[in-house]
Order: sequence, then C-alpha cells, then structure tokens
Amino acid sequence: MKLHYKPGACSMASHIILNELGVSFDLDKTDTDGRTTEAGDDFRKISPNGYVPALITDNGDIITENPAVLQYLADLSPEAGLAPANGTLERTRLQEALNFVSSELHKSFSPFFSGVEMDDAAREKAVAGIGRRAAHIESILADGRSFLLGETFSVADAYAFVVLNWAGFISVSLDAHPKTQAYVARIAARPASIKAMIAEGLMEQAA
Repeated sequence: MKLHYKPGACSMASHIILNELGVSFDLDKTDTDGRTTEAGDDFRKISPNGYVPALITDNGDIITENPAVLQYLADLSPEAGLAPANGTLERTRLQEALNFVSSELHKSFSPFFSGVEMDDAAREKAVAGIGRRAAHIESILADGRSFLLGETFSVADAYAFVVLNWAGFISVSLDAHPKTQAYVARIAARPASIKAMIAEGLMEQAA
C-alpha cells in the first residue's frame, strides 16, 4: 500500500492507523498546492479532488476521503479492533463519530488554513466555532470514557486527535475542555502516533 500524505494534515490519521496495524506501506509526501508527489507524479491523476489522504491499495485501487480510508484500513484486520463489525449499531456509532469529525470539527479549522488573513472579528468567530465542536467532544467524554466509542481506541479517535491537535499550531486554547485535552494527550502518547509524528517531521525522535 501507499499513502499520499501531507505532513500534519488529516492524512496523518491514516498514517497512525497503518502504524497501529503494523502492516507494510510506503509514504509519498504530496504537495497539494503544486499537485505533485514526492515521487514526481501528477497528484491530480491520483486524486482529482487534489487533497490528501489518498491510499493506493495493494491491488492498485485508489481510496480517498478520510472516513472511507480509515474504515477500509480497519476492516483489513478486524482482529485489531479499530472499528466495530459492519452491520452493528456500534459501527453506526463509529460512522457517526467519523462524520462529525469530518464535517464539523475538521471544517471548523478551515478558516485558519485558507490562506486568507483574518481580522480580529473573523478570528474570534472561527475560534468560537472550534470551541463549539470541542465542547461536543467534551460532552462525549464526560462519562469518563477514554475514547469516543468507549474504552477501545478506534479509527475515529485517530482522526479526532489529528484535528484537535491542530489547535496548538494555531494558538487556540482547549483549556475550557480538560477532558478533551487529556484525550488528545492520551492519543499523542500512543507509539503509533509518536511514530507518525516523527516520520512527518512534527516531533523529534527521543535520544
């Protein structure tokens, strides 16, 4: 398999899950602005939408969109427990969580990555939008659970972690959501997350 990724982008969720699975895969860093891959390919021929992740399977099929890629990876090794079985209510809850992260939480960070400078009012509005979505995560965690679906780490947690982790890079505080802060720290400490962050240049390998 090959994962087309951009350092620190939402594609890191798939990178984390590939590490969790312990499968063999290649990474191809992609310039989504220039539409070129590190290997020199035209990324538009791989993913017409122009953004990551794009996963090329061992059969040569191309899968895009995080919820689809993540579920595909989880289903490769059901015994890893990264997604509930298809056809169950629990799987529906996973899809519910993935869709929230994709359509609500992820989107709330978009103003900070649009390339357009925000004035104070626009930034305040964008920060408030992130806060509302973080509050939803906080409410899910309010019953003491460790992860979004309970006590089992899932692909939805990898995605939520990557997006929530952006808050630190744009100087947006999550102090009002202590359970969410602890949740981010908990996933950041997983070996698969550390390995992905080192590989993508987001942190240095410990001496």
